[in-house]
Amino acid sequence: MIEGFTTVVGKALKKGDEVALTGFGKFSVVKRGARKGRNPQTGETVKMRASKAPKFTAGSGLKSTVAGKRR
Repeated sequence: MIEGFTTVVGKALKKGDEVALTGFGKFSVVKRGARKGRNPQTGETVKMRASKAPKFTAGSGLKSTVAGKRR
C-alpha cells in the first residue's frame, strides 16, 4: 500500500501537480535556482545547477496531533 502511495505521489509531483491530504498535509515541488556552493572537504567554490525538490507541508490536523491537542 505504501509503495503504491509513493508511486502515485511521485508521478503527480513529476507532472508538477500538488497532492493534498486533508488534515495530514500537502506534497508539492519547489524550484531551486542556480547558486554557488562550497565543497566542505576542500573549501572550493562549486557551481550548483537549478533543480527541483519535493516539499511536504504538514496540515493543521497533523500539527495538532503532534502537539498533543485534541480536535
